[in-house]
Amino acid sequence: MTTREALEVTVTAPIVSFRNPLYAGVQVALPCPPPATVGGMLAAAAGGWGHVSPETRFAMAFHARGAGADLETYHPLDGTGKKADPTPRNREFLAGVTLTLWLTAEVDLWERRLRRPVWPLRLGRSQDLVGVITRRTTLTPGPGRQGSAVLPDRVAPPPAGTLLRLPTAISLDRHRTRWDGYHFDASGRSDLRVESSWADEEGRAVALLPPVHPALLLVVA
Repeated sequence: MTTREALEVTVTAPIVSFRNPLYAGVQVALPCPPPATVGGMLAAAAGGWGHVSPETRFAMAFHARGAGADLETYHPLDGTGKKADPTPRNREFLAGVTLTLWLTAEVDLWERRLRRPVWPLRLGRSQDLVGVITRRTTLTPGPGRQGSAVLPDRVAPPPAGTLLRLPTAISLDRHRTRWDGYHFDASGRSDLRVESSWADEEGRAVALLPPVHPALLLVVA
């Protein structure tokens, strides 16, 4: 059995909110961050997408200890692009969140980047700053326990939880988005063993997600 060294990244935040971009004019929240959002955080650590390899991939798991809703003031644009009157809307949020990432390539480089990021690290909205802890870990090939993993939609057997349509990559001009299907169990309690690239030291599934680099959208543009 061939093991692999990886960088395990633990990201924590008191409050986060991920708006579902499939809904226009209303605030519908997602139960986990889209891969494109997480990729943007990694790009911030590196100093921009120009410093990130297009082949960069990661696996991730996400858990929130609570959820709630409040009011937030929006500043929409009218049909001509001019600012309209501020509008209060309900905003759903997640509280006490933990995002776990596994990076299996350029481990030394990403460890340095995340310890001393070029730009502030945020998860979701610009005001949602995060804390980051990194450590080296060893992965073993094969299936793992689903738990709170975010999994590609073709994983077998069918995982517990919800099938979500999430942005995988967004072009730099924000005109093109790649969408993919992902399974996620917000409870994080599923002990189902699912297909994954690797399993961590606790037996959790470490399933590499598709690349998130905006440059990949140029191929299909």
